[in-house]
Amino acid sequence: MKSVGIRDVAKAAGVSITTVSHVLNETPNTRTSESTRERVRDAASELGYSPNRLARGLRTRSSGMIGLLTEDIATTPHAGRIILGAQEEASSHNLTLAIINSHVDAGAAARRADARELIERHADGIIYATVFHREVSVPVELRAVPAVLIGAVDVQGLVPAVLPDEATGAANLTALLVAAGHRRIGFTNSSVDVPATRGRLIGHLRALAQAGIARDDSLIVSGLSEASGGYAATLELLSRRDRPTAVFCYNDRMAMGAYRAAAELGLHIPRDVSIVGFDDQAPIAESIHPSLTTVALPHYEMGAWAVATLTRLIQGSSDAWYLSTHPTLMQCPVVERHSVGPPQLVKSISNSATDLNL
Repeated sequence: MKSVGIRDVAKAAGVSITTVSHVLNETPNTRTSESTRERVRDAASELGYSPNRLARGLRTRSSGMIGLLTEDIATTPHAGRIILGAQEEASSHNLTLAIINSHVDAGAAARRADARELIERHADGIIYATVFHREVSVPVELRAVPAVLIGAVDVQGLVPAVLPDEATGAANLTALLVAAGHRRIGFTNSSVDVPATRGRLIGHLRALAQAGIARDDSLIVSGLSEASGGYAATLELLSRRDRPTAVFCYNDRMAMGAYRAAAELGLHIPRDVSIVGFDDQAPIAESIHPSLTTVALPHYEMGAWAVATLTRLIQGSSDAWYLSTHPTLMQCPVVERHSVGPPQLVKSISNSATDLNL
């Protein structure tokens, strides 16, 4: 079959080739009427016209492709929405998204090689997404093209970034516990010192201070940010004579371990102890019983923001410096389920009637 070209569209619409080019390429500052634009689009649609992207790339020096360089995100279930958000936003700009996924522990040399591969394939820009919120040294190769970060901060402050507002999300979650009547709240934190670890604790302590609750460092226990770490930390907190009536877990995996600890101690959730998590990780948060009240990370929104921002930078936006020095924070909403209830009269694990405390 003969391919349909721009001349065929121009003939069908009764306009010049130049007019078709302006309309289909959305050339700004042209005097083409809306009725003519509609006629051209209808003709192109009826004829099944598809622009020659290779020819356009040679003319505009643009490939129409952007790269997504990830750390384990393509294989991490709860972060897959980053890719979905980026993909749908890229499609809305008629861009192709190329993904290279590498291991979170890959060294600097591997990261630079991944960036070079995308650049050699003529990516117009690159998104660098990390598996969790932390500070990174961006590969020097990314200076060759516009770039943005998802979930990370460039230690040199040269690359625009979008981050989850974990401090505010944590503060809102603690405020929910306080509103339910809790005043003695345990906090199981990650033992790894990254921005997420610091931000979630900062938000928790901020909400306590705003509620007039004094900080008690004995209620803050760190461990591995996995179920095993949550189990050990929560077991320590709930075995105390003056145990907390609620436990805020660093993430949903630690909350899974907290559920196990509570069960082993004969405590019912949320009647005897309320437990909350962070991340809204599927399928954990909805599948454990009772379903977990937690905080959702804005994966989809960050992916879409990254592509939209990268598109502006590729087109020559002048706000690159501001975005590089002022990371964008995305709201982390609280997702209420069934693991929070009002505090009951607290009884120590010994079940002695003399051990009753408020």
